[in-house]
Amino acid sequence: MEMKEVWEARKRIASFVKKTPLIESPVLSESLGRPVYLKLENTHDIGAFKIRGAANKILSLSEEERRRGVTTYSTGNHGMAVAFIAQKLGIEAVICISNRVPKAKVESLKRLGAQIEVVGESQDAAGVRCFELEKESGYTVIEPFDDPCVIAGQATIGLELLEDIPNLADVLVPLSGGGLLSGIGLTLKTNSPEIRITGVSMQGSAAMHASLKAGKPMEMEESETLADSLLGGIGLNNRYTFRMVGEFMDQMVLISEDEIGYAMVYMMDKQRIIMEGAAATGIAAILGKRIPHQDGALVVIITGQNVDISILLQLMKNYPVE
Repeated sequence: MEMKEVWEARKRIASFVKKTPLIESPVLSESLGRPVYLKLENTHDIGAFKIRGAANKILSLSEEERRRGVTTYSTGNHGMAVAFIAQKLGIEAVICISNRVPKAKVESLKRLGAQIEVVGESQDAAGVRCFELEKESGYTVIEPFDDPCVIAGQATIGLELLEDIPNLADVLVPLSGGGLLSGIGLTLKTNSPEIRITGVSMQGSAAMHASLKAGKPMEMEESETLADSLLGGIGLNNRYTFRMVGEFMDQMVLISEDEIGYAMVYMMDKQRIIMEGAAATGIAAILGKRIPHQDGALVVIITGQNVDISILLQLMKNYPVE
């Protein structure tokens, strides 16, 4: 992939995707002794960054492909992004999800008018059904991460960071299939190779971490986690993100469930920001002093806010913040 594709993506998605806010976090800056900024990707129409990649891919389709409709498999946010763009363009969309997708995300999918198929206990199982639909009905599959158009869409976040922070030194990126980190990594490392990129994920079922450790894409059984958006495999036939994450990521941090839960409550209490568990992994890495100090600004990508309120209420009881 080349930067030309990222600039093309920015132009293509401009009517659907607006630049997201970048705000400083005084409490986190004080904690680290350096400027800490939050890139609020949770402020998109669907409450998550996935709209960038989905918009770029769907808008790149031919009229014939749009007429036949689209399908995807998702842990929730990518499905919402595909459903949202499809609804705006009047395209038929079928979203395949597993039984693990939280109720809040399922309800959002229904509101967006997408056809939903619930299949199995993992994103991989939903993916199998998605490709069956492609063969049966001629739908175009909108990959959740391992697609150049999707990666280029997510990479537009990197362009915004470079515009807004001249002294950018660190970026913390929640990591699952790797589309987000691949895109941001491509943009930042191409322009400023010295910027350090840290992938953050939950301790259980971190498929990309296991794959990188093994030196090849690996399958993993999904387990219960607050960071449900980070569940799912990377695909045994992964073509792009496995290589790109390996190339662009400088370090990886795995976060416990207690750390994720506390970080979610901490940001609600200290900065009045609701974030889902996946987005809170970067905050947890900061609170746990897991990022080696270096001069310059640090940015945390706040990937989404789609979390059940009942979960937040329970976390507030379990993790009181002083």
